[in-house]
Amino acid sequence: MKLNLKIWRQQDSESKGGFENYVIDDITPDMSFLEMMDVLNQKLIYENIDPISFDHDCREGICGSCSLFINGRAHGPDKGITTCQLHMRKFKDGDSIVIEPFRAKSFPIIKDLVVDRSAFDRIQHSGGYISINTSGNTQDANTTPIRKEDADNAFDAATCIGCGACVATCKNASAMLYVSAKVSQFSYLPQGKVEAKERVLNMVKQMDDEGFGNCTNTGACEVECPKGISIKNIARMNREFYKAKI
Repeated sequence: MKLNLKIWRQQDSESKGGFENYVIDDITPDMSFLEMMDVLNQKLIYENIDPISFDHDCREGICGSCSLFINGRAHGPDKGITTCQLHMRKFKDGDSIVIEPFRAKSFPIIKDLVVDRSAFDRIQHSGGYISINTSGNTQDANTTPIRKEDADNAFDAATCIGCGACVATCKNASAMLYVSAKVSQFSYLPQGKVEAKERVLNMVKQMDDEGFGNCTNTGACEVECPKGISIKNIARMNREFYKAKI
């Protein structure tokens, strides 16, 4: 396949960025999107052009680092996948592809397609954990009875990989789907009940401090989430938040 690529280039967070056009051929339908980017970078290096910076790690849909906005959609024109799981069979010979970084004030651009998502880390550090003394004869978690429905819901919420597609897709750049998933994965379980009040208050406060927008229930975040995190978690987080405030 021969493709016309329109890619955002930006030297650093202080520089003014812009789109640059590249033409690439010999792309096979079986290549992943990131493999196509690798081929392009090899071509640029051969031509003594600075290669395009983009995030990637596991390339198995687990780490969430391969966050690209492709033709106006987070992770590209497929559902329930990350960018590394997107294959070039989704495109046709001669197609034009626009590739951008995730756009959000709270995700400042580091270089080219790489954004700083450490705001998510700070939200997680503010309350997304359970404090427990593991020394001595601590009771095994598996011995605590938990309703299967609650365990399933907690596991579904815990599948969030923190890629940021919800933020990039939301017109308000809201992080509420991410935060609610991290709150819910504990709130369903007895181990998370002890710190439930402090957790939701601290995580919501940190989310606001990071400059993320509010949720207006458009549902775009759920549609583009590669792990299918439900917006029901947002409703649950709101209940937890108001209960903690009262």
